[in-house]
Amino acid sequence: MSFVCRAGVFCIMSNHDHELQQLQDFLARHPKIVVLSGAGISASSGIATYRDGEGRWLYSTPIQHRDFLQEASVRQRYWTRSWFGWPTVRDARSNAAHRALATLEQRGMVNLVITQNVDRLHQRAGSHAVIDLHGRLDRVVCLNCSAFSAREVLQQRLGHANPHLAAHPRSLQQRPDGDMALPDALAANTHVPVCEDCGGTLKPDVVFFGGNVPSERVAHSHEAIRQADALLVIGSSLQVYSGFRFCRSAHAQGKPLVIVNPGQTRADSLATLKLAAPCEALLEALVSTVPCLPA
Repeated sequence: MSFVCRAGVFCIMSNHDHELQQLQDFLARHPKIVVLSGAGISASSGIATYRDGEGRWLYSTPIQHRDFLQEASVRQRYWTRSWFGWPTVRDARSNAAHRALATLEQRGMVNLVITQNVDRLHQRAGSHAVIDLHGRLDRVVCLNCSAFSAREVLQQRLGHANPHLAAHPRSLQQRPDGDMALPDALAANTHVPVCEDCGGTLKPDVVFFGGNVPSERVAHSHEAIRQADALLVIGSSLQVYSGFRFCRSAHAQGKPLVIVNPGQTRADSLATLKLAAPCEALLEALVSTVPCLPA
């Protein structure tokens, strides 16, 4: 709670109103921004986050890139859990925060959204300038011939090849990015379909832990930050270096950094402004006050 003077009268301003005013003032001074979004922006769309408010990991060790490539049992485990979890991501809907960023792009303020999420909710909300830093869960890639196919097609193939999965109870713990908490024994009999073109191994088109973000995505993101007035981080603890590096890059260039996140982040010491208000309410209120920029 804070006090502001309006026309000689002191009024009480809520924390939300105060942070909204701070963000409005900041964007008035820095009208061309790049946004870096994390799991927190999709939480109210029903997609679980990886970490708590202090940045602590909430789950068991995630699947590692090398293990997925080398061990058939790991692939069985992944695709079994994904068969149960994919519908949650598939059926998720963009929320007010995603829609607000799409509107800000249309009004000429958001040059690019760099998202650490793989849910494609920014695109569903209408954003066009988006870098899917860690890939996209709605697509599958063959590790042999590099052919892409739709994740939903693989969902049907998995179901037809593994009728025992449909008999398992659906009351499961949802985890981030289409994962589900399941006993490993359930995966032991799972048949994993192969590429229909060449018979190769299929992998979700995402960057697993221990994998590398494609260099062209990183270069594109760095260049967008170089051309922008500021970097705005929304809903990320920035514990993973793939996102944190852009905060370091902006700071090294002397570009202001704003973080909208209720908990601690790895880049708090670099931030020009840190806001703790829920991103949906803050961004929805923001767009009602931001005009279109002149071309």
